[in-house]
Amino acid sequence: MESLDKTSSEENELGVGIDFRPSSVNQRYNDERMRSWDCVANQLGALGGIRNYYHSRLEEVYKLNIPEGARILELGCGNGDLLASLNPSNGVGIDFSDGMLELARSRHPDIEFIQQNAHQLELAEKFDFIILSDLVNDVEDVQTVFQVVKAHADPNTRIIINFYSHLWSLPLLLAQRLGWATPTLPQNWLTVADVKNLMDLAGLESIRSNKEVLWPIKTPFVDSLFNRYLVRLWPFKYLALTNFMIARMKPENNQVDESLSVSIVCAARNEEGHIEEIIERTPELGRHTELIFVEGNSTDDTYNKIEKEIAKNTHRDLSLYKQPGKGKGDAVRCGFQHATGDILMILDADMTVPPEDLRRFYNAIASGNGEYINGVRLVYPMEEQAMRFLNIIGNKFFSIAFSWLLGQPIKDCLCGTKVLTRENYLRIAENRSYFGDFDPFGDFDLIFGSAKINLKFIDLPVRYKERRYGDTNIDRWSHGWLLLKMVVFAARRIKFV
Repeated sequence: MESLDKTSSEENELGVGIDFRPSSVNQRYNDERMRSWDCVANQLGALGGIRNYYHSRLEEVYKLNIPEGARILELGCGNGDLLASLNPSNGVGIDFSDGMLELARSRHPDIEFIQQNAHQLELAEKFDFIILSDLVNDVEDVQTVFQVVKAHADPNTRIIINFYSHLWSLPLLLAQRLGWATPTLPQNWLTVADVKNLMDLAGLESIRSNKEVLWPIKTPFVDSLFNRYLVRLWPFKYLALTNFMIARMKPENNQVDESLSVSIVCAARNEEGHIEEIIERTPELGRHTELIFVEGNSTDDTYNKIEKEIAKNTHRDLSLYKQPGKGKGDAVRCGFQHATGDILMILDADMTVPPEDLRRFYNAIASGNGEYINGVRLVYPMEEQAMRFLNIIGNKFFSIAFSWLLGQPIKDCLCGTKVLTRENYLRIAENRSYFGDFDPFGDFDLIFGSAKINLKFIDLPVRYKERRYGDTNIDRWSHGWLLLKMVVFAARRIKFV
């Protein structure tokens, strides 16, 4: 990679034609801020009050989103405390202040700190996470910094940003004059919409955003009430001190990668009448497709029917397993355990979602447009008996509830057709202990797990058909009660933390 400061009017490899060579104007801007932060570094030990509690709360939020042992780059790392608190396997802190870096190296000798301007950074490596904590308020050119971030990211990298809300400009100025907060020079006051727009121009996209820190002073009971609960609720969230955003690289193009292999898991309980049609209608996708049946102790002849169809269809990669436990969630986990494909799909055996639709799910994930593809039955007209009216009302209620909980839209959390990569499923499985084995359906284990590791959700509408064989395995009242309990559970583990 050529040095960014050598790029002039032509487009550089980041894709945007910007002159990175320092002008006399931006050199003065940067020099002024460097001197300011050097002074702050000399005073830092004396600062307390708001600053200490605010930064400890930020550390808590970052720890919820970044697992220990990740490769982390922090731009504008300051004294290095935030980066060190995340216990990275490879942590790199970047700052342009000599004073701050001297302080950071003395406090955290095991972490690499580099003096560099965030506008001109050039490292020969990519990172799992890139942090910009309270940086975009202070830099001269936010778009250029985002382009530099993109140069050090890959499609799986998550960029996490927090920045002050304009509503707090006067309170922060007062706190600085009282010596309770870090003194700063005039800031960029950006809205969430401003930052999303600048990300878009730099080739990044927001996954989700939320508000943090409503009460920035350590006060027993009060700080927890305000910063874990009230800040999540209307209208209090609009008064928060800082905006948090999680982003990723936008897909470079919309081309579908046909080189990926696919595992389709079909949990089948009392579905004897659908097996032949499932095999006949399920498409071959990507480089290779395997269809895995997991039979769930049926009272009809489902298991034997699957065995017979496997023997008849030797041209297809078909396999059959007996479910070890109970519930669809157990069946899906059994199927995924035996899956070998790059992409994992769930197809309900009741044929209410046409197997042919799996091609569109493949295209959505193999193009990079989404990382967790969720089927939606509530867009297109349904067949008359496909879903009862009360079930439709319940589904719409839970879609609103879960969209609020997850921080990104999910229109139909109960549709059985879901798709993600095997790599991301293994990450979810590794972190399953955070939620525990709570989900008999299997849908929410994947939904909550995907939200926890900040995957990009895509809702994909399907046409929902009427079941033609057997009866549904869903009991609207008992399962509805279970769903309500899951909403409360998710709120405690995802929202109010």
